Amino acid sequence: MKPIWIVDDDESIRWVLEKALARENLATKSFANARDAIAALEYETPQVLVSDIRMPGDSGLDLLQLVKSRFPGLPVIIITAFSDLDSAVAAFQGGAFEYLAKPFDIDKAVELIRRALDESLRETSVESGPAETPEILGQAPAMQEVFRAIGRLSQSNVTVLITGESGSGKELVARALHKHSPRAAQPFIALNTAAIPKDLLESELFGHERGAFTGAQTTRRGRFEQAEGGTLFLDEIGDMPFDLQTRLLRVLSDGHFYRVGGHQPLKANVRVITATHQNLEQRVRDGLFREDLFHRLNVIRLRLPSLRERREDIPILVRHFLVQSAKQLGVEAKRMSDAALQFLCGLELPGNVRQLENLCNWITVMAPGQTVEIKDLPLELSQEQGSGAAGGTVAAAAPAPAESYSAQQHHGTVTSVATLESGVNGAGGPDAWLALLETQAASMLSGGQQEVMAVLGRQFESALIRTALKHTHGRKNDAAVRLGIGRNTITRKIAELGIDGAKDD
Repeated sequence: MKPIWIVDDDESIRWVLEKALARENLATKSFANARDAIAALEYETPQVLVSDIRMPGDSGLDLLQLVKSRFPGLPVIIITAFSDLDSAVAAFQGGAFEYLAKPFDIDKAVELIRRALDESLRETSVESGPAETPEILGQAPAMQEVFRAIGRLSQSNVTVLITGESGSGKELVARALHKHSPRAAQPFIALNTAAIPKDLLESELFGHERGAFTGAQTTRRGRFEQAEGGTLFLDEIGDMPFDLQTRLLRVLSDGHFYRVGGHQPLKANVRVITATHQNLEQRVRDGLFREDLFHRLNVIRLRLPSLRERREDIPILVRHFLVQSAKQLGVEAKRMSDAALQFLCGLELPGNVRQLENLCNWITVMAPGQTVEIKDLPLELSQEQGSGAAGGTVAAAAPAPAESYSAQQHHGTVTSVATLESGVNGAGGPDAWLALLETQAASMLSGGQQEVMAVLGRQFESALIRTALKHTHGRKNDAAVRLGIGRNTITRKIAELGIDGAKDD
């Protein structure tokens, strides 16, 4: 491994960092100015570069710019006594791995250098998407059913109603239905009926004649005319005003409509696809949606699964969105650590794919370094999990304080006694409990939990002893022998942990 370079005109800073890194068995090489470091780059490169920002001659930002132009994968940590916003922004815009203000805690500095070192030693190639990205990503069985339905409908002009939660990708499915239909060469027009004021929606859909109302100075073609020969996608159809539902029903029934203020019927050669996140049957029962229109729209119903139902797709979606976001910003795509990716797979994500995409955009802009850890994610994600919203296979809730942490209070978390016992008993594979334990530990550490070892240690001991007692039908002496501990030890542990059901042999 190549050495870590320290560039600082302050000899004391160089000395402190050298000694601290030496204790970590990390080789270093120091420079008193940027000029010497730039000269050395002609014949060697470091594993990580740590540089002061203000030095005589060339500045740390000058050095950063040169390094990033010649060695874009080399992590650079900028340190400075001038912790002002301009310096921080300039450092990050220049591609710095992280920004550290003096005076700094030496242990935190070493930890940061360690992170940069891990980043440097990783595979530098970023996994990129295929040359032509599919219009919809998904490998989960639930999504395969959607793909099969799109295929079966590919040569049909039948009306389709797409249902699913907000953000699940209903418009993408509508576009795919159009793209693979005989109307693919004609327009695809999308309209969110909930986003248009009621007074304007009729004109938006059907157009208007000149002078039809105040402000109508010219004749305007509506969405039905714009979509002639193609597909009209009406999103959030459940929010359409009741009186307009009647006009839409007439178009679907006889294929004709009138512009607002018009007297000449116009023929509509349009395939209508609608979508909603609402329960239309319930809205019909509530008198908010016409039953006859519902039956007209509900010829073929296509239900999109929520992201919670296709968690196995989250990794490929995350990689896609990170690459897409990086291209838009002109930066290198971030990578998720295994722990962070597992954490994301356990989130509820009520906003579904749209929320995940927004999160990936946030990560691209805000997360430090190229490899994203759990602690780099927005704090509110852990807080949301801690509120008990998580229901996935990997819950990552932020735990309660150590003194109140118990299996009864946290029966829903991944490291509850019941879950650990199932892991000890082999549920999910021999290493499943280790993965769950690592995930919970990472979540607790990132959430600022104190005494993590003590909290998880008590949970682990309790799970082992409870499991052993089950196998010995409550005989604690026999359980102690099975566990390889003494009689007095198991008696004390049972009392400390509040375990019931134990008896003397």
